[in-house]
Amino acid sequence: MAEGGAPDLEGLDLEGTVAWRAVLAETEGRLAAAGLPVREARWIVEEASGGATAADLDELATVRGMARHDAMVERRLAGEPLQYVLGRWAFRTLDLMVDRRVLIPRPETEVVAGLALLEVDRRVEGRPVGGDGDPVLVADLGTGSGAIGLSVAAERLGTRVWCVDASADAVVVARANCAGLGRPARRVVVSEGSWFDGLPDDLAGRLDVVVSNPPYVAPDEYLPSEVVDWEPESALFAPDDGALGAGTSALRILVDGAPAWLAPGGALVLEMASDQTSAMASYAEATGYVDVAVHPDLAGRERAMVARRPA
Repeated sequence: MAEGGAPDLEGLDLEGTVAWRAVLAETEGRLAAAGLPVREARWIVEEASGGATAADLDELATVRGMARHDAMVERRLAGEPLQYVLGRWAFRTLDLMVDRRVLIPRPETEVVAGLALLEVDRRVEGRPVGGDGDPVLVADLGTGSGAIGLSVAAERLGTRVWCVDASADAVVVARANCAGLGRPARRVVVSEGSWFDGLPDDLAGRLDVVVSNPPYVAPDEYLPSEVVDWEPESALFAPDDGALGAGTSALRILVDGAPAWLAPGGALVLEMASDQTSAMASYAEATGYVDVAVHPDLAGRERAMVARRPA
């Protein structure tokens, strides 16, 4: 028996002899011994077995399923983030493919997507959309996995969305996630380019919402090894920008560039660090934006800014 009374599966022929419930117990023990959250064992076992209910745990493990399980456990024990190990992660209503080519979607960014959706709704008021009406035009710049832009397309039928990233690898992932979106994918364009350079010229002055979760971590800021050793550096770190402070260079590019692309009354929605919000809000106001507001994340920390082009 393994520690904690769980059965020791080492060396057993698992085809038709050991239930997934026993595998789960063994996996919990291994993760706990490594100081990892025990709850992750359930996700790994569900992914390996293809089951998601308590009854599924009573099914017998197969050789194929156990091979997949063992590979995932070893990757997790080596420090690889759970999201990459599973190859997918939930974001709002979506189940996104994720791997080392893109940043892991986080709850803070779900809040940013929600703010973008509120701006979409504001633009819809008093304006016919869908059918013969004009769609609400949205650009998600630095899209990564496509989390924000694809959420907008999935949750608001009257939108047309452009998802842009400078990384060719990220574009491949975003396109794969777009393909899994179903009918809303018809209203999404995924393109490669640096910020506004990835947008077609005829969108200038017409976008209703520009939204982004850009890199905003200062190059010398500490991050856990599970983040910095695995997630793409280009999606995390941004150089300093003089008076605006550490990690703000990408944020400044977006604030400076958005007015030329936004329609009158259109909104810029940005994720940023809590110690950047004050400087960026002041800069947005000085740049000519109106209705500038800072919003908290789920933990109550200042996390996002919404600023509008004058109507």
